[in-house]
Amino acid sequence: MRRKSLLFLFSAFLLTAVVHDEALAQKDKYRNKANDPVAELGYEKKLRWADGLFKSGSYYNAYDYYLQLLQEQPRNPYLNYQAAECAWMMRDYIPAAKYYGFVYSLAPALYPEAVYKEAQMLKMQGEYKHAIERFQKFIVDNPKTFKKLKKRAQVEIDGCNMAMKSLTDPIPANVKNLGPNVNSAYTELSPMPLGDTALLFATMKANNVQEASNENRSDYVSRFNISHKFKGLDDRDTFQWSLPFMDGKFNDAKFHVGNGCFSPGGDRFYFTRCLENEKNEMTCRIYCSTFEKAQWGAPVLLGEGINEGDFSNTQPFIAKVGKKEVLFFSSNRVLQSRGKYDIWYSVYDPRQKSYRRPQNAGKQINTEGNEASPYYDSKTNKLYFASDGWVTMGGYDIFCADGGPSRYTNLHNLGFPINTSADELYYINDPVGKPDAYVVSNRIGSIALKNPTCCDDIWRIQYEPKIYAMGKVLNQKTQQPIQEVAVKMVDENGNIKTFNSTDGQFQFSVARGHNYVLTGDKANFISTRATVSTEAIKRQDPDDTVFVTIYMDEYKIDADYIMHNVFYDFDKASLRPESAAELEKLTSLMKDNPSLQVKILSYTDSKGTDAYNKNLSQQRAQSVVDYLVRNGVERSRLSAEGMGETNPIGDNKTDEGRQQNRRTTFRIMSDVPTLRTVYDSTKPGTIGEQEKNLQQGEGEENPEPTDSDSNFGNPGSRVN
Repeated sequence: MRRKSLLFLFSAFLLTAVVHDEALAQKDKYRNKANDPVAELGYEKKLRWADGLFKSGSYYNAYDYYLQLLQEQPRNPYLNYQAAECAWMMRDYIPAAKYYGFVYSLAPALYPEAVYKEAQMLKMQGEYKHAIERFQKFIVDNPKTFKKLKKRAQVEIDGCNMAMKSLTDPIPANVKNLGPNVNSAYTELSPMPLGDTALLFATMKANNVQEASNENRSDYVSRFNISHKFKGLDDRDTFQWSLPFMDGKFNDAKFHVGNGCFSPGGDRFYFTRCLENEKNEMTCRIYCSTFEKAQWGAPVLLGEGINEGDFSNTQPFIAKVGKKEVLFFSSNRVLQSRGKYDIWYSVYDPRQKSYRRPQNAGKQINTEGNEASPYYDSKTNKLYFASDGWVTMGGYDIFCADGGPSRYTNLHNLGFPINTSADELYYINDPVGKPDAYVVSNRIGSIALKNPTCCDDIWRIQYEPKIYAMGKVLNQKTQQPIQEVAVKMVDENGNIKTFNSTDGQFQFSVARGHNYVLTGDKANFISTRATVSTEAIKRQDPDDTVFVTIYMDEYKIDADYIMHNVFYDFDKASLRPESAAELEKLTSLMKDNPSLQVKILSYTDSKGTDAYNKNLSQQRAQSVVDYLVRNGVERSRLSAEGMGETNPIGDNKTDEGRQQNRRTTFRIMSDVPTLRTVYDSTKPGTIGEQEKNLQQGEGEENPEPTDSDSNFGNPGSRVN
């Protein structure tokens, strides 16, 4: 039997290059019944063949045969469950959810965990509401079993709710795929920016199915590549075709190579070499090469507990923490571990050229799930890492914490669009210039050989400048701050944000390319507007804060307010052009105070008959109403009344007095409370509280996750 052309994939998590689909001894090249002898086997033999492929980690091949078997027995729970497991391992979330759901409908007593896994696959698709329903069903249907997994299900529900909230309030950033010059149909991982000119990363750089064999191993192992940026200003984030990274000859045809990083001084290069075993499980080791005598020395396997036993030690990153150089890495060692893969660290002694015994980064970082791809930003003293154990939007999310190397505070999820319902790993900031970043993800839009979420690509995070609209709300008459006021900000599309100000001060985060109107809202007050425009701001511009002031004035129901400079043609009701400025003020007033009901009143002097003046003033008042309606004010909030020559305020015997009597006023008839934005005292109402909100994800902390039952984790942790 000839060997099969395999779909050989890397796992973004187990580092460097974990084989997804190594069929080992069961490799064959037959994909359909026309040239596949296995397809002609009987049911029992084909089932044993499929199970053998599954046990060896050849999930793509096993999946094909399970689907063939399902054509004969479509309601067989075992076959459906195995098909779901294969799809999960392939990170093909849609069929995985379908098969898990069908299994639970067929045999809930035999496969009680299937509905939990179905919910996970729905979450990984971004079907958050449906996922919550299925997680809740797992909790309700299993009152006495899977106690730990039920607690984990609640954490997953929290993640779904957090994700839906984050999607409605994304952080100011764009995330785009680096494109085919860098990414391929197989997985790319461990991006390392080299200044502002190039990107070092690991890849197999293949867009076709690769055959796995000892003879052609060099064709499918991961290796270091480098891609240089184009130099033009307009394409500063566009990369040239990548080439093998030849410095130090770190690439080795025997190993999967990746996770490269340089020491702070640039004279040491850390990376990993990995090998897969017969079960397709990957074990990685950390190496270091030193630059001496104008060349890189031979890579040395790190000792002193960094590479411990038969455990996998991977994803090194070394950085300055205070005055010390600290080597961070991920390991699945058992002693002192909090879970599966944890973040560990070791302090480097440059004089002795030695490493202290590695220590666990602690419970502020590590969970009973997996933590991976540590990156430490020495400029901000923040540790970034990926985790599937904290509250996440999908599988692995990127988290950030202040401190290090052993104590951390302010752990928070970076939110959408950096994190999505898929897996995100390998976050790293640019070392120079504007603090943009990179992340590795299998989100929709990745270049994929099979299903759309099978494989990881490198994505560019382009942070938008942080722009704030900050200001205060003052009483028009007293010039004192107005307390307990709701401040509204509306963009040109009608999107509204509110700030509950306890002291009259407010702050909003705004995006570039928009125009905003800000108003105050408080019972018995009317508000002026403040405007902020960010249309001229470019992405490369620095952070900025715009200061504005909103004035509010108390009003009385049934009181009349004169509108100055409202003119009509002689003896007519048509408005003259010079009236526009005053009418625009009233239009803004009505739009900025949507709870008010207003009557327009028009008056004449005493010339003419009472009936004539009454009719003319009615038409003139109606002209103002029509103008307001044409400019976006709801007609239901307006009424018109012609007052004729009644209620004169001047002497009708003089020209000046008659001019005073020919006037237009508006009267506030009522204030509808349900149309107001009411100040909410239960929400944070100071700028300091809001900034804390923004940093910690609306004030919600990531709770300490519960442990889960064995063999169950987030989908990313199951990918081999």
